[in-house]
Amino acid sequence: MLPSYQNILIATDLTPNSEHAFKHAIMLARHSKAKIHLLHVIPEIDSSFRSYVSSIMGEGKLEELEVQHEDQARNKLKKELEEFTRTELANFPEDFKNIASIEVIHGRAVSQILQTADRIEADVIVMGTHGKGVLGHTFLGSVAEKVLQKSKRPVFIIPILE
Repeated sequence: MLPSYQNILIATDLTPNSEHAFKHAIMLARHSKAKIHLLHVIPEIDSSFRSYVSSIMGEGKLEELEVQHEDQARNKLKKELEEFTRTELANFPEDFKNIASIEVIHGRAVSQILQTADRIEADVIVMGTHGKGVLGHTFLGSVAEKVLQKSKRPVFIIPILE
């Protein structure tokens, strides 16, 4: 039996080239009548940088600042994702019905993508990857590669054209 897609998770980093992966997800959804769930993960601050900033700002000040501005940042990013969706689908209004959710989450990108895929019961994850070259992938890896390695679901990695 051929796979059937009902829920597609597209993880986006909101870079100018994100539209390329988004278009692939739209085509998958269009052909399979699947719902699309857009996800953007706000990365956590590196622990060493967090310690440094905390020591400069004073005990508890960084955490207080984060709490004050996290909702504001999340809402702004969600509006950007909604605008991105409207812009990309301007010539294809029939595809709006396939957008089931737009979510902005704070945390570690790989684990948040995998947890969201589990929660929405995604049949496939679609995401772009940046061509950083052999050294970049060897030493740093990428979110896309880590999701591909850890996922129990199919992952479509779309190379971003630069």
